[in-house]
Amino acid sequence: MAAMTLVGVSCQKAEEGKAPITKPQITIEGGRLTPEGLWAMGRIGSVVSDIETGWVAYTVSYYSVEENRSTSWIRVCNPFDIEGELGVFDEFVGYEPAWFGCSGWLAYMRGGQLYLRRDGEEVKVEGAEDIEGFLLSPMRDKIILIKQVKTVETTADKYPDLPLATGHIHEDLMYKHWDEWTETAPQPFVCPLEIDYYGEGERIKSAKVGEGVNILEGTAFECPMKPFGGIEQLAWNPNNEEIAYTCRKKTGLDYAVSTNSDIYLIKVESGESSVKSLKDERNITADNKGYDTNPAYSPDGKYIAWLSMERDGYESDENRLMVMDLQTGEKIFVSEHMDTNVDEFKWKDANTLLFNAVWNGTIDIYEANLSGWIGRLTCGQHDLGLGDVCDHYVYILGHSMRQANEIYRMDLLEEPNNPDGFLTLAQLTHENDNIYNQIERSTVVPRWQKTTDGKDMLTWIIYPPHFDPTKKYPTILYCEGGPQSPVSQFWSFRWNFMMMSAGDYIIVAPNRRGLPGFGMEWNEEISGDYGGQCMRDYFTAIDEFCTEPYVDKDHLGCVGASFGGFSVYWIAGHHDGRFKAFIAHDGIFNLEMQYLETEEKWFANWDMGGAYWEKDNAIAQRTFANSPHKFVDKWDTPILCIHGEKDYRILANQAMAAFDAAKMRGIPAELLIFPDENHWVLKPQNGILWQREFRSFLDKYLK
Repeated sequence: MAAMTLVGVSCQKAEEGKAPITKPQITIEGGRLTPEGLWAMGRIGSVVSDIETGWVAYTVSYYSVEENRSTSWIRVCNPFDIEGELGVFDEFVGYEPAWFGCSGWLAYMRGGQLYLRRDGEEVKVEGAEDIEGFLLSPMRDKIILIKQVKTVETTADKYPDLPLATGHIHEDLMYKHWDEWTETAPQPFVCPLEIDYYGEGERIKSAKVGEGVNILEGTAFECPMKPFGGIEQLAWNPNNEEIAYTCRKKTGLDYAVSTNSDIYLIKVESGESSVKSLKDERNITADNKGYDTNPAYSPDGKYIAWLSMERDGYESDENRLMVMDLQTGEKIFVSEHMDTNVDEFKWKDANTLLFNAVWNGTIDIYEANLSGWIGRLTCGQHDLGLGDVCDHYVYILGHSMRQANEIYRMDLLEEPNNPDGFLTLAQLTHENDNIYNQIERSTVVPRWQKTTDGKDMLTWIIYPPHFDPTKKYPTILYCEGGPQSPVSQFWSFRWNFMMMSAGDYIIVAPNRRGLPGFGMEWNEEISGDYGGQCMRDYFTAIDEFCTEPYVDKDHLGCVGASFGGFSVYWIAGHHDGRFKAFIAHDGIFNLEMQYLETEEKWFANWDMGGAYWEKDNAIAQRTFANSPHKFVDKWDTPILCIHGEKDYRILANQAMAAFDAAKMRGIPAELLIFPDENHWVLKPQNGILWQREFRSFLDKYLK
């Protein structure tokens, strides 16, 4: 293995010489949401509360389409200053805020550098630059810094006389991941943190980080784990002497075929102004073979909680909330009776946890104790995320198909004002009222439908603004990705139902087979059966809804991304003339190529049932027999194929091949390729282009 060296971070670097993007002022003509209006919206990302002062800090990002970039701001607020909203008293550029736990000081990042701030006074933390994340210790004398560490020998290392060569040389799998060539890994450094105060006061004069100890020194392992893991994958215990961290201690082929990550506990031995060593490491989840992530100690340090999936290689297994007694080693399956996934959790007190979970197409907040009791705290047509817990207040990030993220507060001591006992959510932010006040928003209605095998399926129907049931409307079937991601009340800045329906379209969004929130049996009925009941559920959704007199059955469309894109390609060869337009984004066209092209082989092995060369494997053979490319001879409908060339999960050649096949069959087709986008579309002008082409294609063939 090559020697490990530190490399600087490239994400969220400050753009020198450019003014920060502030909240755009936009006028929306016609009372319908437009792509420009969508990209003018503020995007609230996180919220943290300070137990000492009661203050709240949250992040919000604004985008400039003209400049094709964004700025993340931190707002510091007194949530009790103004009745019914947050009283902002400080605002500045930054991200990843965390309360320093000392008289209202806030730690945060800007351009990969750590800062401290209070009341407009900013202190740069020396030695904490080129970092991707941080976690302060409870006593504020130590800090974990996440840095990228070089893990492979590059071409320039091997051939220093060829500094301009661009070729990548690899000898094992996981040479690419998500949207990057894998040459570095994020690793945690435990460092001393020295704070110098002015006299006896609370003002910080200076701050610096000393030399750290790398928890994963000499390895190529990741912590946090790519591509989406963050600082939530590490935790300090309350006595400041132990760290819990998440790691999948695998590389290459072993990493590519396994989801087996574990929770490790390690003691921190401190010296005067130093971290001397890390010792006595132990793996507390060695008996579990699937994902174990996101450890969190109880406030009294007696317990540790984490999220756990049971089966190796199954990334969509039930995400369970687990707790272990650190003295006895006893483990408690807290969410055992939920039959659905836990997404996030927080300790409320030493014996009680709060968590969110999806059920019947919405995500709500629940409470559980260590004796097996679970209670539901909220109920509504929304998706709620746990922001932070401060005393008896819970700060929540809430959104729906009709509204982007806003911050809400829930008082755990409040007496419920409804017979069902659910708590009230007080909305504290109104970030995008300037947009909502200019448009007529769509109506979202749940509809239960009977599937071909006699089950009940929830489908969301999104009606256009000013819907008139005496008229007929072109209607779009929306196919969800994942494949096991819920069609809950999500808000997307690309697959945005307010945006789609604003063009006078009705959207049909079914929770077809293979989605969480309806029991694990329903969730698991898709693996190894991509062309089976999940596709019959799609046809049920559109056919049953077409019985309504206001549906224009001669002008139906079908759209989707990722597995939804696969669904579009598959339905194009099986729809029997139902649809008049298809749009597939980042979809799988050729399953045999996808099996070899995708980087996370565990996903392909589990969902496809094995390799296509395993001729005696009935499940795998059924999967590959249902590859969309095998049914191109039945394609007869115009199709738009969209893909990003930095998408290493599903390569862009899938869209190119589908487009070429359509054109060679004489079918009207369009291709939209983004050389600089991954599995998503993240740049403002690309996002506007995506929305315009999406609407233009549908209007061309459905109106």
